[in-house]
Amino acid sequence: MTETLVIALGGNALQRAGMPADADSQLKVVRETAAQLLAILKAGWRLAVVHGNGPQVGRIALQNEAARKITPPMPFDVCGAMSQGMIGYHIQQALGEEMERAGLPGRPVTLVTQVRVDVNDPAFLHPTKPIGPFYSREEAESIAREKGFVFREDAGRGWRRVVPSPMPLEVVELNQVRTLLDAGFVPVTAGGGGIPVVYEAGRGYVGVEAVIDKDLAAWRVAEGLDASTLLILTEVENACLNYGKPNQKVLTRVPAAAMRAYLNEGHFAAGSMGPKVDAALRFVEGMTGRRAIITRLDLALQGLSGERGTEIVAS
Repeated sequence: MTETLVIALGGNALQRAGMPADADSQLKVVRETAAQLLAILKAGWRLAVVHGNGPQVGRIALQNEAARKITPPMPFDVCGAMSQGMIGYHIQQALGEEMERAGLPGRPVTLVTQVRVDVNDPAFLHPTKPIGPFYSREEAESIAREKGFVFREDAGRGWRRVVPSPMPLEVVELNQVRTLLDAGFVPVTAGGGGIPVVYEAGRGYVGVEAVIDKDLAAWRVAEGLDASTLLILTEVENACLNYGKPNQKVLTRVPAAAMRAYLNEGHFAAGSMGPKVDAALRFVEGMTGRRAIITRLDLALQGLSGERGTEIVAS
């Protein structure tokens, strides 16, 4: 039976620093990403794709705010759904064209996906998830005074707005994702971590103002699909100990217990590598036969072959 792989695409797979933040530029980057995904499909993997949406949903929220005197702004969960459609559309175009040219059956299908969270999750009291563009400290302070947004410094890259990031409990449309995968399609699901919803008796699912970490959502998707591998793609080739310091150590193949100890020791920044390592560990820990890989997009196929990147295994 063909093995199932869930890929979590980082922001560099959708948008490049220094390029305009417009639709044409995003589609150009996604076309490059699609070529990497095609190579994985040609290698025989069954593939489901999860992607981030931080810059995109942040800009949608800003557009809503700027136009509030012309048309009512949409709540943040609706902005998340809008970003799923926009990014999924580009992935469908780019990857669908690559698959057609290669003569591969099936096509990518974007599924607007809800992910259930707990209304009592402590994350709602402590917003931490960065969204939108980077600002200088002065710009961030000005916007915070004007709009009441919360900003945090993001791993030395600048200041970004932060919103609550509750733990994903359940992918609501998981059965639909599985059906698409079993039918030979490439589901694009839980975009931006999924639309965060809570379940209320008598009302059903209700959207909340938050962002779910896309790597943790990818863990839930991979777990639900009984995938053998979770591939988390980012801007660097490996996770490292003492990152950026003279005693930096590159991690290649690491047992889950050792990686958990490194995480607890604070080696991985909360705004960048930390959630990726956490998601990888949640997928691997206690389950024989599973592995998680963290590496760059252009090294994805080599990472799956064990040649590059950081591979986390049960033991």
